[in-house]
Amino acid sequence: MATEITVPALGESVTEGSIGEWLKQPGDAVAIDEPIASLETDKVAIDVPSPVAGVLSEHRAEVGDTVEVGAVIAVIEEGATTAATKGEEPAREEAKREEGEEARSEQNDDASASATLSPAVRRAVLEHGVDPSTIKGTGKGGRITKEDVLEAAKNKGDAPAPSTSPAPSPAPAAAPASTGERREERVKMTRMRQTIAKRLKGAQDNAALLTTFNDCDMSAVIEARGKYKDLFAKKHDIRLGFMGFFAKAACLALKDVPAANAYIEGDEIVYHDYVDISVAVSAPNGLVVPVIRDCQDKGFARIEKDIADFGKRAKEGSLTMADMQGGTFTISNGGVFGSLMSTPIINPPQSAVLGLHRIEDRPVVIDGEIVIRPMMYLALSYDHRLIDGREAVTALKIIKDAIEDPTRMLIDL
Repeated sequence: MATEITVPALGESVTEGSIGEWLKQPGDAVAIDEPIASLETDKVAIDVPSPVAGVLSEHRAEVGDTVEVGAVIAVIEEGATTAATKGEEPAREEAKREEGEEARSEQNDDASASATLSPAVRRAVLEHGVDPSTIKGTGKGGRITKEDVLEAAKNKGDAPAPSTSPAPSPAPAAAPASTGERREERVKMTRMRQTIAKRLKGAQDNAALLTTFNDCDMSAVIEARGKYKDLFAKKHDIRLGFMGFFAKAACLALKDVPAANAYIEGDEIVYHDYVDISVAVSAPNGLVVPVIRDCQDKGFARIEKDIADFGKRAKEGSLTMADMQGGTFTISNGGVFGSLMSTPIINPPQSAVLGLHRIEDRPVVIDGEIVIRPMMYLALSYDHRLIDGREAVTALKIIKDAIEDPTRMLIDL
């Protein structure tokens, strides 16, 4: 019995997506609830599971095609097994083996016989000349991510290169002369990357963006973490990081400067009596911003657990549309990548975003003396249509004061 696989509901106001990759090919056996395809929406990649067990008989859409919710994308012969085509099996297996050997020799295979790689991963495989069949994927369902390819390339570079000369000479083989070949590759932007591009450009076009800066002495927070991190981890089973401090400090600032927690809708300003903080997280397909809801009511442990969960699921590709919806304020930590200073762009329709950067020892003057302190530059980008300069500077100063004296967060100052 043939069962048609349709595009599932993708979330509120999302009516279509595109085929990111096929996880199963025609002729492959499929278990119930096993993902057969990955759909890319404007914000996340969603796996399409099979509602039945059987054999995938055909695809009704190609990679890159735009498909609407409810559209048929594949057909599965329910209850069928690959053993039913016993006579064809040896030929199919031999073809797969030959295909795999040929692909490995050309270093141009997408992945194993029953899986494909995303364009970004395929490009990384070609650029670094690694064999995808030797890479253990850490993505959802064992899929290979770009980070897996880069790690394999790094390990490959660390290993000694095999000798190309039969002579037992101790001298290293000469590097081959450059052919001067220059290559280009055109890869269609993923749906998520297109959406990111449109939203960021839209923010620049529609908002009156301005950024104010300050610097922050991280000594008190570093001391607090060092003193309590072991007890914190033992009690809450989560690592005490910096983001919890900044999230709570932001709650103090947004309480005193409500315009930074509001947004413009038509000719009205929408204020919020809650703080839903969008946290920028790096994912294989681009930057995503899952939301920590009701942050004003959460403690450090709950905030840190939410952030850790978002990071894990972003890497796995299992974040949902619901995780990304809403948000009244954003925190983006470029410091984890080594950024010293930046001007972050707001996340529409929000009106402000806090940018964090790397911590480095710098000389500062305290009580007339030059001392070395672990300092971080803070940046607050804001929509000047709604937030005045005085309000933006005040909000950033509240965050700075709370980080430099964390007791303020305990007594609501």
